Amino acid sequence: MAMAERSPHSSGHVVRRSLFYIFTTVAFLFITSWLFILRSTGRPHFIDHKFIPSSIIYSMSETKNSEPQREYTIRNSDSEAPMFHDENGPKERDISNCDPKRATLKVFMYDLPPEFHFGLLGWTPGKGEVWPNISARVPDYPGGLNLQHSIEYWLTLDLLTSRNFDRAGPCTAVRVDNSHEADVVFVPFFSSVSYNRYSKIKPPEKTSKNKLLQDKLVKFLMDQEEWKRSGGSDHVIVAHHPNSMLDARTKLWPSMFILADFGRYPPNIANVEKDVIAPYKHVIKTYFNDTSAFDDRPILLYFQGAIYRKDGGFIRQELYYLLKDEKDVHFSFGSASGNGINKASQGMHSSKFCLNIAGDTPSSNRLFDAVASHCVPVIVSDEIELPYEDVLDYSKFCIFVRSSDALKKGFLVKLIRSIDRGEWTRMRERLIEVERYFEFQYPSRKDDAVQMIWKAVARKVPAIRLKLHRTRRISRYEVG
Repeated sequence: MAMAERSPHSSGHVVRRSLFYIFTTVAFLFITSWLFILRSTGRPHFIDHKFIPSSIIYSMSETKNSEPQREYTIRNSDSEAPMFHDENGPKERDISNCDPKRATLKVFMYDLPPEFHFGLLGWTPGKGEVWPNISARVPDYPGGLNLQHSIEYWLTLDLLTSRNFDRAGPCTAVRVDNSHEADVVFVPFFSSVSYNRYSKIKPPEKTSKNKLLQDKLVKFLMDQEEWKRSGGSDHVIVAHHPNSMLDARTKLWPSMFILADFGRYPPNIANVEKDVIAPYKHVIKTYFNDTSAFDDRPILLYFQGAIYRKDGGFIRQELYYLLKDEKDVHFSFGSASGNGINKASQGMHSSKFCLNIAGDTPSSNRLFDAVASHCVPVIVSDEIELPYEDVLDYSKFCIFVRSSDALKKGFLVKLIRSIDRGEWTRMRERLIEVERYFEFQYPSRKDDAVQMIWKAVARKVPAIRLKLHRTRRISRYEVG
């Protein structure tokens, strides 16, 4: 009887508990659904595009009654010139004037005395002047073969005009007055012309002017706050002539050198990790309005230059004896003197392929003469380093042959003859597309050699910063 009286009470408790659970569940679902609705009407969520590879554009296209189709467009295709997108600064716009705020690279340039730069070209400064008034007249650089190593001249001119309000754009590097705001520090020493003009000792002097300038430059740099702050690792020094900076390079090695190659540098002084390879300025005439086709160029393979060279250049002599009697091959001695440059221009413009063989050093301006002539380069130089190779695929417009293969009798000519009209035409068209990357001019223009060199420097900046930041981990707390 007692159990019968407790049963209704127990049943009511179970019912109330079940209702409570149902009510709680409904309330939870109601609140959750409202939160979902409110969130869906808030700020949209965007994909961070910096994680998408810049070399490929992904696009989706959907057709009726079919699954979505993904199309891939490679920017650096064979049919179009490559678009260079550096990650070290704002992207350039194709604008009519240079916008310093959008420059990729901020450069602090020392106001070195004129004896280090334009004074070497014969410019006489007025009282208190450091730089010439280039808006009125630009001092001339020596002609002939001197021009091939004139890189520092063009870079300095570019910086001097980088903040002019009427400067044509876009620009890659801009000069800044505060070194703390700079990505790199540029040293405007015209080292190549210093070597070419002033490396010989003139009695009664016991030391050449070139060596004296290098000694003075080292002392100047070591005294600067900028050098002490970074140990020189953020400094940019041009030493394009292989014999320039011979005395100073062992003291200034922490800096970033702009070089033609590493042929005369030990790897602890210069290497591909910290330094930049720049093109030579070609000395033959640019082939404007070139409409020549495969059959319009009667010479199969062309070389004209010094044949007997030291160091790695012995291969020129060997190839001369292998190729001098081959049909449609021009292989002869030549120099820049007299009418040599004009003859070389005519010969390259009339040739399908142009030989670029290692000489005293792994590189020469002959490669860039070939590019300017739209003559497909055949490179026989195992140790050559090439400008901008991290962003430019030379295999699309050059042929590379190992020295050991080139010296096999009949190998080189057989290889060249095996390249048909269609393949040659594709390589020549690519040459025409990329030739602007090797043109030096003032004022500089979009993606010319000056702009491309600055971009190559900019790509080194993250590594420089990483090195500097790591060295500062403990140093500020060191005592004694």
